[in-house]
Amino acid sequence: MTAAPDPRSPDLRTRAEALGQTLPPLLAEAEMLASTVMMGEHGRRRAGLGDEFWQYRPAHAGDSARMIDWRRSARSDAHFVREREWQAAQSVTIWVDPAKSMAFSGDKSRAPKSDRARLLGLALAVLLLRGGERVGLAGLASPRSGRAQLLRLAARLADKDEPEDYGAPETEGMVSHGRAVFLSDFLGDLKGIEAGLARAADRGVKGVLIQVLDPAEEEFPFDGRTIFESMGGTMRHETQQAGDLRARYLARLAERKDRLATLARAVGWHFSTHHTGAPAQSALLWAYAALEGGH
Repeated sequence: MTAAPDPRSPDLRTRAEALGQTLPPLLAEAEMLASTVMMGEHGRRRAGLGDEFWQYRPAHAGDSARMIDWRRSARSDAHFVREREWQAAQSVTIWVDPAKSMAFSGDKSRAPKSDRARLLGLALAVLLLRGGERVGLAGLASPRSGRAQLLRLAARLADKDEPEDYGAPETEGMVSHGRAVFLSDFLGDLKGIEAGLARAADRGVKGVLIQVLDPAEEEFPFDGRTIFESMGGTMRHETQQAGDLRARYLARLAERKDRLATLARAVGWHFSTHHTGAPAQSALLWAYAALEGGH
């Protein structure tokens, strides 16, 4: 375990500056999007929550040394963090699918799914952090509060994508009885999605699934000779009559959406589909309201 880097350190400032043209626009756009949403009552303002002891949890990678309860840790071979009631209720972990499938766009004038997912994730983080909540990125940054955390999240979201064609939800770093947000196209193996939701449910985590799709994936506007290839190039299918596949494709897509909604309901989560051709504000409003009522 290592202590988290000080956001004021020269090394972190150098890294932030090196992000150049990528980080500032994403952060600025996220803050602008968040500013269009009216803030509700959040975090510690919830009735019944206080600073009473909640639980000890195993320390995760990224937890700073000052968060460790050394007295409790001395009784075992592992390190433990002491959490209070409001810390658990206020912790929100966001997972933004980094897989290659998210790089798809059906139109050169339209941003890829990954851009919209990162924007929604960061804009949601802006709203939650402003409300006094602790926000983190699954597997990348433990939930914390403050402006420095927002900069940390933005930097992490600007990192390179993963090599897999399709992603599965990451649950590392989720706080027991906290909340979570999964942003993905959810077009990969459903077993990975089921496993991620099961792990979250085992920790008492409630949350939302936001399926981000390109309009072309929803409408299937293909006809004649067409070559379909995954973004990573691992799957390829050529057909002379793409139009004949439309009905079967739409039926499979509807079946998947229904399955995702069923999986979400089974663990007390919410599910919604968002298209990159639609305004991002609608998805942000939905996610913010769903999280508000999901705990």
